[in-house]
Amino acid sequence: MKRMDVNTELVVIGGSAGSLEVILDMIKKLDSEISFAIILVVHRKAQSVSILPTLLQQFSPIEVTEIEDKTEIENNHIYIVPADYHLLFESKHLVSLDSSEKMNYSRPSIDVTFKSAAEIYGESLIGILLSGANADGVEGLQYIKRNKGAVWIQDPDTAEVNYMPKHAIEGVAYDLIISPTDLAEHINGLNKL
Repeated sequence: MKRMDVNTELVVIGGSAGSLEVILDMIKKLDSEISFAIILVVHRKAQSVSILPTLLQQFSPIEVTEIEDKTEIENNHIYIVPADYHLLFESKHLVSLDSSEKMNYSRPSIDVTFKSAAEIYGESLIGILLSGANADGVEGLQYIKRNKGAVWIQDPDTAEVNYMPKHAIEGVAYDLIISPTDLAEHINGLNKL
């Protein structure tokens, strides 16, 4: 849940198989202004032409951008990590892309981004793990908790592929179990009043 005394500065959402539908549904319901940035780490084929930002932008009230190396992170934006790159945080406002080896068979790796964000944002970070078929994200969520951030996990019963969220629930001290239908409502609730 939201800690009332802590402002959320970043929401990082990780997902794999079955997560795109959840993200699309969430984006349609987001407030048109949010007081933080959202970063999406979605497993995709490396050679795919990137239509995902265009697809999401059609439904989003907020600007959607695919991250490039040295992108400056701004509030009230949704950022997508490009296929075949890990995302690292250099500061709260600057990210870089990295093409080092795959983690959990994945690049981008949810773990890599969760850990990097946790080091920079600490308690002002919320990490959300959605549907997926491998263990990517679990270590990253544990790291977010150790750095006093909040952890939300999709209810495995609502996930198209429940391995990733089920594994996370078993291994992480989570703050909230979410269903796809109420994800946007919870994110909108993080807005500074």
